[in-house]
Amino acid sequence: MSQHPDPAKIRQVDHAIEPLIYRRWSPRAMTGEPISEEEMLTLFEAARWAPSTYNEQEWRFLYARRDTPHWPALFGLLVKDNQVWCQNAAMLVVILARKVFAKTGKPNPVHLFDCGNAFENLALQGTAMGLVVHGMSGFDFERAHRELKVPEDHDVVAMFAVGRPGDPEQLPEKLRQMESPSGRRPVKESIQEGPYVTL
Repeated sequence: MSQHPDPAKIRQVDHAIEPLIYRRWSPRAMTGEPISEEEMLTLFEAARWAPSTYNEQEWRFLYARRDTPHWPALFGLLVKDNQVWCQNAAMLVVILARKVFAKTGKPNPVHLFDCGNAFENLALQGTAMGLVVHGMSGFDFERAHRELKVPEDHDVVAMFAVGRPGDPEQLPEKLRQMESPSGRRPVKESIQEGPYVTL
């Protein structure tokens, strides 16, 4: 069975960071095997401890594990290209973000930022557990909002798939070609001291 490439052998960091960070990537090949209740709760526990403004914890997760009654509803939201590989996921999750502050009802300008923090915690935890965690935007946001009965004061932010690493050779050719950790531009191309000039 073909294995996923090792990010540590492909990615080169310019400054020393925790290996867990550059080992995290987003493969698509999964086995279809389930994850346990404990594994699932461990992932969400990691998300729980993300930083958030005024400890709002704006994130909400709507999940479905494969072969359960809720799976078809979440799977059906995906675009066809994502259904091709997500059919072997163990769990699909829709991320929601509460748009207003709980105490005042006023708009929270960083609700999406905070949900990103929670997802990154979860994705890093998944990497530490040897699981695939792949975030995506390829789904019907409006249908998700409507069919999953999402309240109006919440945004539908993204979806992600979780599973056990599978054989990339089982993917269609187009996806096999993408099944490798991507690089990143040099850090100095993303930062600017003082006002924005050109990045």
